[in-house]
Amino acid sequence: MLLSAGVPAAPSRVAGSGAGCDTGLTKCVSDGAAANRRFQAAALGSKKLVAPSRRSVLASVPAVKLLLRQSYGDDGFLHGTMRARRARALYSPGHLGVRREQMKGQDTAMKELWVKVIPWDKSLVTVALESGADAVVVPEGKSGKVHELGLIKTVAPDGDLELGKDVVEIEIHGKADEEEAARQSRSRTVIVRTDDWTIIPLENLIAQSEQIMAEVRDDEEARTALQILERGVRGVVLVTRDINVIKRTAALVKQEAGTVKLERACIVSCESLGMGDRVCIDTCTRMGVGEGMLVGNTSGGMFLVHSESVENAYVAARPFRVNAGALHAYTLGPAGRTSYLSDLKAGDDVLIVAADGRAQPGVVGRAKVERRPLLLVKAEIDGSPISLILQNAETIRLTAPDGNPVSVVALEPGTEVLVYRTETGRHFGIKIEETIVEK
Repeated sequence: MLLSAGVPAAPSRVAGSGAGCDTGLTKCVSDGAAANRRFQAAALGSKKLVAPSRRSVLASVPAVKLLLRQSYGDDGFLHGTMRARRARALYSPGHLGVRREQMKGQDTAMKELWVKVIPWDKSLVTVALESGADAVVVPEGKSGKVHELGLIKTVAPDGDLELGKDVVEIEIHGKADEEEAARQSRSRTVIVRTDDWTIIPLENLIAQSEQIMAEVRDDEEARTALQILERGVRGVVLVTRDINVIKRTAALVKQEAGTVKLERACIVSCESLGMGDRVCIDTCTRMGVGEGMLVGNTSGGMFLVHSESVENAYVAARPFRVNAGALHAYTLGPAGRTSYLSDLKAGDDVLIVAADGRAQPGVVGRAKVERRPLLLVKAEIDGSPISLILQNAETIRLTAPDGNPVSVVALEPGTEVLVYRTETGRHFGIKIEETIVEK
């Protein structure tokens, strides 16, 4: 058994019901284990983890500390304390993406689509699955039927996310209901609904919480809800019996991951290096001219590395591929998170960006690491340096301001290319505010 704090349970002589087991301790450990079970249940049917209650996680930490001290002595206690502290950060809502920060000049939070299928209709659930919905809201007793059709979260009184506990629905009629929705959203996901959206200024709720889901009837209402205050609600709950509306809304929610502010930088130099490992990211998306991924030696500045969507005399086009750079480099992903290229693997989420700043989520199908000759590209924008190590080959391209690819072998001092930059540092891929110098 794994407790919610991420520390293995102590031997049965302490964790069980034998001699020396304190009643209060047993209850606290039981609460932690229950939180972990809820965490696992919520994650069922989705590769995206749903954070357990922060209160449950924090409550279980003292019990874990005491168990470790009793079972393994002071050394075990100290080691477990460090793990427990790390677990509090690891399993906090912010770390797991429940709390989504808006980055300066960027909104790439992954929006969610839930489809409400009440009364039950198998065909609508199937369409929701095929369209890429994140969850379905179904009647009690139907979660098993959903899981027979595919891997997707269910929201129901007995679902993966418990309606009334993990998720609450609030109908807005006035200011009091709005205040109650804001209060509830501090600890759980809130679905808000109203017959007249002019009654409720969604801006007020969005400004106070990132746990608001808006119930909508079609793709136009979904578009409005997702764009309020330029960041929108966390997602939408679609109520319709029209399969075409489901498909249109899914296309709207899933094909767009917000926008990224791209700027022009001037190439300073290109320096041939020795051999090294570079990473090709083969995605499950067909990219076109002007599309690629943001990659950089540091998280503070990244180039728009163009996809291999252009045919040439040497190789056929590979529109699904970005020859991204050396394995140490960062790439910007959905929700503002970064990843090392070396960490990417099949099934991971990446961010595909167009020259006009439009972004869409993508999925890694394969990541290839191969030893190749390398090239250090340096650029500058407003006096700030940006660099990236790429493979030294004609087929590797950056992106010009007009969206056209520019081969790295054609780069000269003064050549303009598109870049993305941010002033913040990173810790475990998350934006943080602290002094970090990267060279």
